[in-house]
Amino acid sequence: MIRVAVAGAAGRMGSTVCRAVEEQADMELAGRADPALGTAVAEVLGDADVLVDFTIPDSAVRNARDAVAAGVHVVIGTSGFDPAELDDLGGAEANVFVAPNFAIGAVLMMQFAAQAARHMAKAEIIELHHDRKLDKPSGTAARTAALIAQASPEGHEVPIHSVRLPGLVAHQEVILGDVGQTLTIRHDSTDRESFMPGVLLAVRRVATLPRSPTVGLEHLL
Repeated sequence: MIRVAVAGAAGRMGSTVCRAVEEQADMELAGRADPALGTAVAEVLGDADVLVDFTIPDSAVRNARDAVAAGVHVVIGTSGFDPAELDDLGGAEANVFVAPNFAIGAVLMMQFAAQAARHMAKAEIIELHHDRKLDKPSGTAARTAALIAQASPEGHEVPIHSVRLPGLVAHQEVILGDVGQTLTIRHDSTDRESFMPGVLLAVRRVATLPRSPTVGLEHLL
């Protein structure tokens, strides 16, 4: 049985994670941490094997450090910070996993875009999220841009256009262009349930990661 604590448990993503964990036969919800609940992360670490973090950037980094110090593995879905801030946690007894996006389709979109970038001249990204999302651009867009730049023969910088509107959840288009043609790759998450298979996969795999921190769900697929 994997004992899972959730940081940001009162938020939309955190509450969805809590429900998903409770539905798993091999998991137990060990604690809910959130200022709105009056519960600090330190209060739930003692009963947990894994901490899932959907908070804010400053809190996510601090929570990860506290969890690793307590011997608790960490799965981070919070974006808006540089995962390199956690590089010094490599070699610790507890592992850290960070994913810019936990939706399987979004991971495929990023991989397909990187593959296409090897053959197309330029690319731009349009990312669209709900109006309460704090970071801009999104972690998914930043990760996609980095993968495209690495794959492109010219290593072009990839412009990112951000949209924040009510009614949206999480959406991204990668538009690639070359002489006389364009290619558009798009992914849409219309419900936060789309992220749960990836979160649960990370919870199950974080303890056996070959290296830590690990960034990107593609490493678990």
